[in-house]
Amino acid sequence: MSTFKQGRYSGYLRPISYLIDLSIINGLAILYFFKAFIAYQHFTIIISVSWVILSISSKFYNVYRYTREVTMVSMIIRQLILFLLIVFAYFGYSNDVGVNPKVVINYVFSVFSLITIFKFTVYYLLQKYRTAFGGNYRKTVIFGANKKTLALENFFNKNPEYGYIHKKTFSFKEKKEINLEKCFSFILDEGIDEIYCSISELTNNQIGEVIDFADNNLKILKFLPDNKEIYSKKLKYDYYDYIPILSLRNIPLEDSINMVVKRVFDIVFSSMVIIFVLSWLTPIIALLIKLESKGPVFFKQSRNGFNYKEFDCYKFRSMMPNKDAHLQQATKNDMRVTKVGRIIRKTSIDELPQFFNVLFGDMSVVGPRPHMVSHTNMYAKKIDKFMVRHFVKPGITGLAQISGFRGEVETDKDIIGRVKYDIFYIENWSIFLDLKIIFKTFMNAIQGEEKAY
Repeated sequence: MSTFKQGRYSGYLRPISYLIDLSIINGLAILYFFKAFIAYQHFTIIISVSWVILSISSKFYNVYRYTREVTMVSMIIRQLILFLLIVFAYFGYSNDVGVNPKVVINYVFSVFSLITIFKFTVYYLLQKYRTAFGGNYRKTVIFGANKKTLALENFFNKNPEYGYIHKKTFSFKEKKEINLEKCFSFILDEGIDEIYCSISELTNNQIGEVIDFADNNLKILKFLPDNKEIYSKKLKYDYYDYIPILSLRNIPLEDSINMVVKRVFDIVFSSMVIIFVLSWLTPIIALLIKLESKGPVFFKQSRNGFNYKEFDCYKFRSMMPNKDAHLQQATKNDMRVTKVGRIIRKTSIDELPQFFNVLFGDMSVVGPRPHMVSHTNMYAKKIDKFMVRHFVKPGITGLAQISGFRGEVETDKDIIGRVKYDIFYIENWSIFLDLKIIFKTFMNAIQGEEKAY
């Protein structure tokens, strides 16, 4: 059977992408370095081989139709840094001191500017091609009918830019004997490319039959996790000698490098806010608070942070001093909130002193929002997996807050949704996700939010 099947153009795209990228790398090298050194052929061979090896090891060309833009940006930046080091290493090893480091940096950034433009142009042109002309598609079927397979079917039907044409969902619920042969015949007759199989719908023997069929007919087979929570986790796979071990939860921020990256970012970002914003804004807010009501400018409250440890969280005071401040959340039209308080709460200015908490190391710029100690104790008892939020430092803003789960918890549904997004953030952290959340938070503060009261 041909390697280049219907809808699978990666066999063509990747070699073409390699050729174009190598042409960019070597073409710009002539432009930048031709006059700087003679051994251009030597440079061409070394840098081309290095690029191919680096790309294979970093999976730079592993971009699929379902790959997100933020993932592509992350891949490009990582590749840029490594390639820059390789180019500098070449000149250091060849002892060519005549090349200005600024020229090398300009060369690498020019290379990656063109490669980035090409990469995203192909990505968006393919999406347009799939949507407008119905090309570059893959036919799919789903084995099993339940909530998760229905959601997948809706995804296929509502996102034509990904290039999936869903043909049929096989339901096995009301059938005592599942006739897989009819399903296999349909797949062959319709020229199906990918099979999505719900684990809970089939027995182990039936799953084995599906695997054998997919292998023998060169069909892509993917599994949907069933209702057992363990299958839907981002599991970590290790070996103890020859024994395979699955770790239930892989937390990126437990990696020492990621911890350092996040901490450095927190220090730099919080320092900038403190120096360039709080330095002049604090006296103004303090004056307005004092003019309207008696009491302290800052409001201090105990919150639970990393590993459930308590710390003092700081805010600009937005309420009249009251005995329920540490027990009762602010509600809509809360009589305790002052006039100045309504403004600073609506714009989230009241949260700015927490950048001192970030600088001191109690909080992070982005992370699960910390709750009052009394509320944490309450939710820990009644909300499943609530305590998972304390595997990382709490944040001034978080994925849950930009996804509609900020402010007052009116029902258990609100806190369950918050926990779901917080756990997703913990298991899928990246510095780019942090930047996305910060940007979205800033935009929400400008536009205003319904639950910011």
